[in-house]
Amino acid sequence: MAKPKNFGIKQVVQYPKKVEKFLHEICKDIPKSAKAMEKQKMAFSLKEKIPPIPGRDLITIAEQRKITIPQELEILLRKRAIRTISGVSPIGILTKPFPCPGRCVYCPTETRMPKSYLASQPAAARAVRNKFHPYAQVKNRITALKQSGHPVSKLELIIMGGTWSVLPKKYQSWYIKKCFDAANEISSKTLTQAQKINETAAQRIIGLTLETRPDFITEKELVRMRHLGCTRVELGVQTLDDEVQKFTKRGHTNKNVIQATRLLKDFGFKICYHLMPGLPGSTPEKDLEWMREVIENPDFQPDFIKLYPCVVLDNSELKKWWEAGEFIPISDKNLIKLILQFKSFVPPWVRIMRLMRDIPASDVQAGVKLSNLRQIIKEQPKKLEEIVGNKFMKENNLYSGEWLCDCIRCREIGFAFLDNSNKEVPLFEGGFRGLNNNKLVLKRRDYEANSGKEVFLSFESPDEKTLFALLRLRKPSGQEFSAFSSVLHNAALIREVHSYGHEISVGKGSGIGQHRGLGKKLIFEAERIAREEWGLKKITIISGIGTREYYRKLGYGLRATYMTKKI
Repeated sequence: MAKPKNFGIKQVVQYPKKVEKFLHEICKDIPKSAKAMEKQKMAFSLKEKIPPIPGRDLITIAEQRKITIPQELEILLRKRAIRTISGVSPIGILTKPFPCPGRCVYCPTETRMPKSYLASQPAAARAVRNKFHPYAQVKNRITALKQSGHPVSKLELIIMGGTWSVLPKKYQSWYIKKCFDAANEISSKTLTQAQKINETAAQRIIGLTLETRPDFITEKELVRMRHLGCTRVELGVQTLDDEVQKFTKRGHTNKNVIQATRLLKDFGFKICYHLMPGLPGSTPEKDLEWMREVIENPDFQPDFIKLYPCVVLDNSELKKWWEAGEFIPISDKNLIKLILQFKSFVPPWVRIMRLMRDIPASDVQAGVKLSNLRQIIKEQPKKLEEIVGNKFMKENNLYSGEWLCDCIRCREIGFAFLDNSNKEVPLFEGGFRGLNNNKLVLKRRDYEANSGKEVFLSFESPDEKTLFALLRLRKPSGQEFSAFSSVLHNAALIREVHSYGHEISVGKGSGIGQHRGLGKKLIFEAERIAREEWGLKKITIISGIGTREYYRKLGYGLRATYMTKKI
């Protein structure tokens, strides 16, 4: 094993002695909020006659001088705290351009980019700078997160670039191995060796997401994904209207989506649907109908949803339709109404990950350009009223300040914490940390899905408005597989365990949601349900490579890429 080439970002600190002096001051007297921190910085800068000290300089000096930053201060120093607010460090990277099997009319085709991606998108721009090399992309994202004050011990790797399943198998294995090498900061001879090292590495890949099409999901494909370490699959579903799919040349049907979803869940994967309202041939009324079906029909019911409203982009066939007057994009007003209606019936076990793609407004030829759509809906009632009108606001009680959405993202403890981080409130002494485990409520929600049974367990505040931790337990549909039968057959499946709040590094103290023993309690309850209510003698967890050690401590052993235990 060799030390790989350094792809890191060099950080130069101005006034290092004064930065160190200020660091010692705030370590002794930790500010109570981000607002208080800024006041303290300004006062020090005026006294020392230097520019305000960036948080990254404090972090760099602490690392160079080996000064331990208290956890409370570490959180306040983080730039863009939202990046790790859900308890993990997400790292999105792209594969290099390959031919795509699809002919979708709405997808742009840039010669130097994977199908459907634009070079101006943040993740794509980073990929171009790093020549699409996986090691360079991962290494640079880790370095950037560190310099912004974020922990990087729990990496959630999200690999984008279109249809993963059609990429050359040799390229896939090389690509994933290089990602693990970057996290391990050492080059391994094989993927298996890199994964083994990562089980106990300082920077662990605790989740791996791949994106593909529903019509490419087969048992053989999922076996391969598991060997690569995949734990979540994002499916380009787009719509449930088969006529619209045909009209827009998507190339798959509802039957493919149903089969893929059931197969994925019975393998233990988490599933994210990409949904695209506003497609040619549809209407807001039709969109609302099939979006409701996504949530309520047991044949679907994904765990995560990304909304990608259809817009007109350069280098797409749809642009020609628009220029010829054959397509009119959905309006801002109709889209926001649709999203608000959709959010009103999303259940507590679904997480709406995105409301818009991160495409710069300058690249959108026609269609919705509101990049801050989530903020407008949740925090700007006056702007919202301008778009949807007073009548709709009153009918949906939007003036009251009561939020409609029960989805996971809208209830995570981290976002509640972030909302208060700029206020003069005690965040650590009697504040959110003061909400001890005894005041949390263990909630259980059962539902039928994909010919099996799902149990959503969670720790929440008594009013159910704040979510601290969750677990997804599945009793499979009963279909048998030629592969992995020793761990999947007659077993209950834990598809996800997640504690929310600011990410706390492995081995460090507790936070507002993490390292409080909540995940362990949820697992024990899942084992009880599987044993006492379902009569099963085995429980299997689809574990990320970097979480295997955690499950070993709870009596689970590695078998056929899963962590399993007799109960």
